[in-house]
Amino acid sequence: WLGGGRWGIERYLYIIHRVAGLGILLFFLMHIFESSVRIFGPESWNAAMNFLDRPVFKLGEFVLYCGFAFHALNGLRLILIELGFAVGKAEEPVYPYRSSLNVQRPLMIVVMVIAAVVILAGGMNIFVLD
Repeated sequence: WLGGGRWGIERYLYIIHRVAGLGILLFFLMHIFESSVRIFGPESWNAAMNFLDRPVFKLGEFVLYCGFAFHALNGLRLILIELGFAVGKAEEPVYPYRSSLNVQRPLMIVVMVIAAVVILAGGMNIFVLD
């Protein structure tokens, strides 16, 4: 599944996009469970918050932030492609599809650089400025 043979970078972005989406869904489910502890009173809530105030959860928060930033920015890239803004001009469909590669690859690089900058800024906020 990860080897892929002749897969391009777009295929790996597809897999990472799906995994990040599932990770965000898992976080939402855990967040609902964690927030429901409040029903049992302030002592249970304080115990849960003290438990979640550990370095491993700070690292998990950063991983969640990375997944969210990647998923959001890659999703915007995919929306641009689906709406036809990053498809390139029409030509005969002969593999490899140069019109798409000449437009979509630079867009992918720009979006991944922006994602890296956003992730670095979030990492500074989580680990350095906190």
